[in-house]
Amino acid sequence: MLKAYDSALEILLNLKDGGKVSITKVADHIFMIDVEAARIRNFVASYIVRGESVVIIETGPTSSIHNLVGRLLKLGIKPDDVSYVAVSHIHLDHGGGVGSLIKHFPNAKVLVHQRGVLHLANPEKLWQQSKMALGAIAEIYGKPEPVPPERMVAAQDGMTLNVGGGITLKVIETLGHASHHLSYYEPLSKGIFTGDAAGIYISELDVIVPTTPPPFRLDIALNSLNKLASLKPMVLYYTHFGKALNAAGKLEMYAKQLKLWAKTAKEALNAGEDLGAISRRIVENDDAVKKAEGYIKTHMVLRETVLRESVLGIIEFVKNFGIPA
Repeated sequence: MLKAYDSALEILLNLKDGGKVSITKVADHIFMIDVEAARIRNFVASYIVRGESVVIIETGPTSSIHNLVGRLLKLGIKPDDVSYVAVSHIHLDHGGGVGSLIKHFPNAKVLVHQRGVLHLANPEKLWQQSKMALGAIAEIYGKPEPVPPERMVAAQDGMTLNVGGGITLKVIETLGHASHHLSYYEPLSKGIFTGDAAGIYISELDVIVPTTPPPFRLDIALNSLNKLASLKPMVLYYTHFGKALNAAGKLEMYAKQLKLWAKTAKEALNAGEDLGAISRRIVENDDAVKKAEGYIKTHMVLRETVLRESVLGIIEFVKNFGIPA
């Protein structure tokens, strides 16, 4: 039955929304949906792992759930098919839409870090903090809806989900970007759904840029990257955005970037420089960010989050903890 489904899907994947592909087959049993958060293409991905049941990894924000649901229907996914909706963390662009999404899938349990459970059950504090940090971007993402506590599973490091058909997902706790961050390892493709633990991948340029908003913990993030590297993955599935090969190289590169940002911030702080000057110094020192500078500055979200919030996160860490050995 799955073979017939896949044959039909090969035709379906050529179906485009507005002339652009919105569903991509990234492995025999994994599909990527561009949810077009904030109406931006190639920015937020949701991944569909299909075995005997279905797991949805990442939802995107509330405002793009209608896109996700429509594309799930195009994949032939029925309301009763989904067993889990797994989010990497509760930031609005990753799990903000989970409360809205599960209304369409009555059997689905929400997999979230134990520190995120209360925030999803009562998202008002999350919403207020998001508006303070993101301003108008939070309003574009939309207010998260509550998730009933009985529909949540507090995920533990090492937990394994059996999707059926020989497909499993292993929960990997990857703190640093947030204190409630998870990644998911899929052994069949030797792939990791990284959330924000491995940075932002700009596939058009084949570069990674850091995502390190306050209260970022560089020391913990580096430990998480080592943890992911120890799995010897072949593929990274980035929420921002898409499938990337040379997984080991990208994880190593990201760790070096984070250390470079911290070293640069420390030197700039010692010189008495402000946020703007530190951002400019980072752009000059980091070849990947320099390559992506034009892309970042014209991107509605990244121009705010990368060159302001992420730099602030590094600055705060260096002020509070120094540079890790």
